[in-house]
Amino acid sequence: MIRVLLADDHAMFRSGMRALLDTQPDFECVGEAADGREAVAETQRLKPDVAVLDVRMPRLDGLAATEAILATPGNDTRVLVLTTYDADEYVYRALRAGASGFLLKSLAPEELVAAMRVAARGDALIDPSVTRRLVAGFAASLEPRAAEPPELARLTSREREVLLLIADARSNAEIARQLHVGEETVKTHVSRVLAKLGLRDRVHAVVYAYRNDLVAKEAT
Repeated sequence: MIRVLLADDHAMFRSGMRALLDTQPDFECVGEAADGREAVAETQRLKPDVAVLDVRMPRLDGLAATEAILATPGNDTRVLVLTTYDADEYVYRALRAGASGFLLKSLAPEELVAAMRVAARGDALIDPSVTRRLVAGFAASLEPRAAEPPELARLTSREREVLLLIADARSNAEIARQLHVGEETVKTHVSRVLAKLGLRDRVHAVVYAYRNDLVAKEAT
């Protein structure tokens, strides 16, 4: 059972989300919050598997609440940031804080539910409509390193290939089609890449690839 906390200052939205989760046999909505401070307090009290936070909330916005939740010692809750606005600065701040996802409220209900399952199992995702634009912008803001970090040498050539495809915002299914392997094989490669590089999830794998200039090197 995936335990979820919903934080949004619009009661109607929370009610709709709760109704949606009630239709799913593997979800339980354990709490709601109407502002950022309440979201932090309720997350610490209820310890949900996933907290879904709106960006614009009174008293404390969803991004500051995300930072507070993920900085709490011993925290195991994954945070999905959900918003109407796809402003770049929102995404960058959410990623820096360690959010497991950044999604738009225009996302179809079934896709939002799927995203919660992804976050609950420790993976991460960004709304497909903004991923490539935001990653490119983030990459442009980074200073490339002179040499590759030593841990990269631990990757096999296939694992490095998978890392670059993750950085290109490809899903496991898309990677499987491109490499002509099964999705389970891709999942195994992704897990090994994350473990060998000490990364928490695929969002941070994207950041890692750009931070170390791997994508630019591969393109030349």
